[in-house]
This record gives sequence, structure tokens and C-alpha cells, in this order.
Amino acid sequence: MPFVSDINGGRQTLSGLIEQSRQCVFFTGAGMSTESGIPDFRSPGEIWSRMDPIEFDEFVADEATRLEDWRRRFEMNEQFTAAKPNSGHRTVAALAGRGKVAAVITQNIDGLHQRAGCAPEMVIELHGNATYGACLNCGSRHELDEVRAIIDRSGSSPRCDSCGDLVKSAVINFGQAMPVEAMEGALEFSESCDLFIVVGSSFGRPASRFPTVGCGAAGRTSSYN
Repeated sequence: MPFVSDINGGRQTLSGLIEQSRQCVFFTGAGMSTESGIPDFRSPGEIWSRMDPIEFDEFVADEATRLEDWRRRFEMNEQFTAAKPNSGHRTVAALAGRGKVAAVITQNIDGLHQRAGCAPEMVIELHGNATYGACLNCGSRHELDEVRAIIDRSGSSPRCDSCGDLVKSAVINFGQAMPVEAMEGALEFSESCDLFIVVGSSFGRPASRFPTVGCGAAGRTSSYN
């Protein structure tokens, strides 16, 4: 299916495609959440134009860098907490509730799909999630309120309660390996779906591969921005 830039004009066509679909996959990017007040961080004037991103290796190697990364994550999470799922998130969740959506593959790190009502197990987060922390060794989850309390009390970046290794926001930093399980799951759903819908993403590597394999030879891909 060709690119559709007029959402209103394409609504009826898209609705029909979804109704006919047996295995629909949504792929969402930053444009999905801008209506909720979360900016596209790459846009002029936004965070990555005002400060350099923190590389994964820098986080691991330097305590001051870890504390700066956490400072940014706390600030970002305040914005995410204040944001509410918008009509796009709610529509995807409603379709999922009807059994029309096999998976939601997202580049977003805000957790708004889950807050809108999508089951966490159906949301594949390619770039992780900024609303909690995770141990770099064992993967144990650490809530941000607990992490903030540790930093405020000790002045040091947190260590895992289970294994003692570094805890980092569950976001994939620049230079960090993409999550294998998420990438494999996204590829599997992309190959098996019969309708692949892209909302609010201009893509970037390695995510750009998924629409090209989406739906196999007989399926359809639709794009909305």
C-alpha cells in the first residue's frame, strides 16, 4: 500500500484493512507521543541539540557520567509521568483489546502504550523504557524513586540489590547493544503479520529492516505521520 499522509482521508481505507487483517502489527515512533507533550528529542531545540548524548561506555566507565545520566533520566521521567496517552495510544489499545493487534513494536521509551491499556507482553520496546532502571548484569528491575533515594542519600550511583553490579535506566544508550529478545521478537512478528502499520516514525537503523520484511510477499504496509 502507498504512503498515506492524509490521516483523515485514509481512515476508511485503514479501518477496512484492519478489519480484514488476522495478524496486524503496529510500529510506532516519536511522532506517536508528541500529541501527549513528549517531544521528538532529535528536533531542533530539543535535548540532543542542546547536549551530547551519553554513550554507554562512558556510563560504565565514569561515576560522574553515571550521575549526569541519572539526572537527565529523572528530569525526563517527570515529563513522561505528566504525559497522558493520546487518542492514538488509546486506539491501538482498543484494537488490541478486540484481538486485532498481534504486537506493538515501538521506538518510544515512555511506556504510554502500556498506560493506554496494551498488555506489557505485547509491547516490544526496541529502545528500552525510561520509567524504571535495570541491572546491567542480572536485569533486575529497580524503580526510579528507589534509585533517586539512593543517590540523594549516598551521592553515588546505585548498585543492584541482587548482584551488586551497576544499575542504569532501562533505556538503550548510544553505543549500547540492541536488546536481542526485542529485536528477535520484532522480526518474528514483522515476518508473520499480514498488515504492518507505521505511525509517527521516519525509521533509523536497525529498525528500518522491519517494514521491508513486514507481511512477507502478500501482506500490506501502511504509514501514517
